[in-house]
Amino acid sequence: MSETQIAVKAEAPFRTKNTRKRKTVRKLFSEILAIILSLIIFGVPFYFVIVNASKDTKESSLLNMELPSSFQLIENIQAVMAAQNGMIVRAFFNSMMITGFSIAILILVGAMAGYVLQRRTSKMSPFFNFLILAGLIIPPAIVPTIWVLDGIGLFKTMPGIILVEVALNLPFTILLYKGFMATLPKELDEAALIDGCGRMRLFFSIILPLLKPVSATVIVLTAVGVYNDFVNPLYFFPGAENATLQLTLYNFSSMYNTQWNLLFTNILLISIPPLILFIFFNKKIVAGMTAGAVK
Repeated sequence: MSETQIAVKAEAPFRTKNTRKRKTVRKLFSEILAIILSLIIFGVPFYFVIVNASKDTKESSLLNMELPSSFQLIENIQAVMAAQNGMIVRAFFNSMMITGFSIAILILVGAMAGYVLQRRTSKMSPFFNFLILAGLIIPPAIVPTIWVLDGIGLFKTMPGIILVEVALNLPFTILLYKGFMATLPKELDEAALIDGCGRMRLFFSIILPLLKPVSATVIVLTAVGVYNDFVNPLYFFPGAENATLQLTLYNFSSMYNTQWNLLFTNILLISIPPLILFIFFNKKIVAGMTAGAVK
């Protein structure tokens, strides 16, 4: 063996060690860069809202990111809570009712539909899959929907707006449950049926508890979408007594004057529930979204 080959073999461990160090440094740099970008993208708007929610009417009208001369966040919160005879309290109740019942119906119906579509295949399966995709693609029609709701006596009612939200979010929910259901072995169903378990008991006692990751994903995504929905309550659930939290933003903006400090305070208050929901369920969101992608 020549001296050159001996030298190359002697340097090999050091090259490998240096390569690992470079990979570690690159990975650390990428993580730090991702954190900085996340803070800029999400932190700066949140800071802008908090700062302007703490100003008085004159300072907030400048719409800048400077700190207020005197913090008035508590006073602004009190003014928002008292506006329109406490409309935000009624709006909070309406939004919670709409969001809660919509999620409950979506989880129940979406899980059962996804289970049937994944476990049973027939000549009608392509047609049902087409209907689900059509529900994702075809936009809703406002006037015909109002006509149908008014015809069945559900226009301007809580059940009516709940059914609208369920109908709009059901196709995506079914796709999520169907994809996750593919990760559950069919032998589980067969073993339960052999032991004498009925179909309904099989689903509610065995299958549904295993759907917690995708259910958490449905809860977060749907809750945020329904909770932040502005257009559908405006069209299908009109009336001051039927106001939702997003519609309370009208209380502080008009054609000739906008109270920016109270508007930003209102935005800050209505942003707290989705933030809390995300903190509790964020660990299971990725599992529910990616389940069934690789089979």
